[in-house]
Amino acid sequence: MKVLVIGLGGVTNGGKTTLAEKLKSMLPNCGIISQDDFFKPESEVETDERGFKLYDVLDALYMDEMVTSIRSWMKNPTSSGVVTEEPQSTRDNLKNVYILIVEGFLLYNYEPLNELWNRRYFLTLPYEECKRRRSTRVYQPADTPGYFDGHVWPMYLKYKNELEEDASVQVDYLDGTKSQEELLSYVYSDIIQELNKLRE
Repeated sequence: MKVLVIGLGGVTNGGKTTLAEKLKSMLPNCGIISQDDFFKPESEVETDERGFKLYDVLDALYMDEMVTSIRSWMKNPTSSGVVTEEPQSTRDNLKNVYILIVEGFLLYNYEPLNELWNRRYFLTLPYEECKRRRSTRVYQPADTPGYFDGHVWPMYLKYKNELEEDASVQVDYLDGTKSQEELLSYVYSDIIQELNKLRE
């Protein structure tokens, strides 16, 4: 049995969840773990001097639990509770390969996670488009006025810069303004190449 762990990270509202769901429906034995499921309760998330809840930082997440969930899936993907479905087109030679897509906004800046990835993708968006998309979404708790400019976007830039400066981390940057079909086609082909390498 072989496992492939794919990171789908990047900017808020970049299309990570949509892409992950589409990939899952096309790939054999594929499950998804979402970073959003590991947020601490609001009462445990720090507030800065402007009154902004600091959600877009590692401290707002139970990162150790996330690592544990991924590792337990890797040990036993069939009984991890991450549901996998078999697409009709699965070829026999992929029967014993299991794929996990981990999607989230802050995947590659936490050292214990970085040893787990087979492939890392990072969706980017320009400021205006990201702000526009974010304004159409409803969050619990809701974004307060100025939150995007005061916290969300600066933290995205901070973590993206850290990533770009770390030469040891191989990341495939994706343009989130491209069509969903284009992004899906590119990432799917890339993952299939990885699967073929695993089988060799």
